[in-house]
Amino acid sequence: MTTGDDATQRVHWSFWLIAVLALIWNAMGGVNFIMQMSPETLAAMPPSHRAIAESRPLWASGAFAVGVFGGVVGCILLLLRKKTATPVFILSLVAIMATMIHAYLLSGAPVDFSPFEIVLAVLMPIVVAGFLVWYSARADKNAWLT
Repeated sequence: MTTGDDATQRVHWSFWLIAVLALIWNAMGGVNFIMQMSPETLAAMPPSHRAIAESRPLWASGAFAVGVFGGVVGCILLLLRKKTATPVFILSLVAIMATMIHAYLLSGAPVDFSPFEIVLAVLMPIVVAGFLVWYSARADKNAWLT
């Protein structure tokens, strides 16, 4: 028989795998953000990609930063098994959606992406962020977070 403390200490191995993979994913988003701040990187982008990045207003750049770095912080909190991971992931998801609204609806840039780019650049960030909100709430319900 396990005590309540034992139950909160024991997490399924998949928790660690998901948290580490999510941290890697969000860290890659952070690298992408930093690279898009470089004029050299922007110059090497295809015209449609460059137009979106160059037309991004301050609020959309801020949302982009909050989305990716919020995801990184949320993953670190998840790895530390902190309940605050869930609200940080919610903030990240909202920021990602704001970024996507600008990039694909408000930027006025011609969006000429391949199906692969649409899945990778548009759908995956939203799906992963939504999953992390759900998963962190589930981990909290399972008493894996403190």
